[in-house]
Amino acid sequence: MMNKVLYYNSLFTIYKELLTQKEQNIFSLYYEENLSLSEIAENLKITRSAVGNTVKTVEKKLDFYEEKLKVFEKNSLLNLALFDNISNDLKNKILKNLD
Repeated sequence: MMNKVLYYNSLFTIYKELLTQKEQNIFSLYYEENLSLSEIAENLKITRSAVGNTVKTVEKKLDFYEEKLKVFEKNSLLNLALFDNISNDLKNKILKNLD
């Protein structure tokens, strides 16, 4: 499985509109801005445990949405299929640009 941060950032991009504004804000600060639970709690003037609970709740929601809708999985399979069907020359150009 891919890195947890990359995975949840990908799910967040897909499903964030299904979350509350508060959930979106806290999750973004934690996963996208890489702030600690304590930093987020201090900035938002809430407890560290409230931040941690929100992050865990959002992770569970994102896992649930992906389990039911499988948008990330389908996109990943589609990308693999498309990548498989292009020439080696084009693959090398794409991979070179990723470095």
